[in-house]
Amino acid sequence: MNKRTPLLGVLGGLGPMSTFYFCQLLTAHTRAARDADHVDMIVSSRASTPDRTAFILGRSQEDPLPVMLEEAERLARAGAELLVIPCNTAHYFYDGLQKGSSLPIINIIEETVKTLSSAGIRRFGLLATEGTASSGAYERICRRYGLTCVLPAKEEQDALSSLIYEKLKQNREPSVEALERIASAMLARGCERLVLGCTELSLLKPRLAHPEHFLDALEVLAFSTLLRLGKEPVGFTDPLLGGSADEPASKRSADAEEVKA
Repeated sequence: MNKRTPLLGVLGGLGPMSTFYFCQLLTAHTRAARDADHVDMIVSSRASTPDRTAFILGRSQEDPLPVMLEEAERLARAGAELLVIPCNTAHYFYDGLQKGSSLPIINIIEETVKTLSSAGIRRFGLLATEGTASSGAYERICRRYGLTCVLPAKEEQDALSSLIYEKLKQNREPSVEALERIASAMLARGCERLVLGCTELSLLKPRLAHPEHFLDALEVLAFSTLLRLGKEPVGFTDPLLGGSADEPASKRSADAEEVKA
């Protein structure tokens, strides 16, 4: 008989494609011999949630927090016992969400910074939406772990924003080369790793010429979620997430450490 694991609630739709890519990551990286070995989850894809970046930057008065709280409560009523939000920008609202929700929420930004810190990386570049970059959400957690977060130059951030909002969110063919040019420039400025800190950018990682330069925050969230649920992650190729498909990821030093509320 299977040991019962908590029912996962995925607060998604931010954006929709990356929500279901996250679910795919969870499924693809769970050691399983049968269906019953996989994660039990409930997915909310509230695509109509007001735009997070527009609100953070003062370009919109539509606050996404009430909608996200409503979806968190809907997931709780449906039986979810643990929440994840596969969107970096939405974590600008993390404190309000955690305060207003009865369920623990895994923090994608903290898990990513913690992963970098555990690997001895002290300086990394952040590739994210303008909302995430300007909000200081990564920098606040970096201060607790002694890391330096390097932001793109303005023209680089403009190019990233165009890639995210004018290509990926519109289901138009993105320029992987544009992302790699920005990455090369930031590595040249002394970044030890580059964080894919927008879950739309996560969709491009399989197409990158040098994936070893990047840490995908969505992969980190999938990895941390599996550990939190008592599952064994397998198949992650990033050495920061277990090293190889054959090495049990449960050997990771942080293992199943409780996420701070």
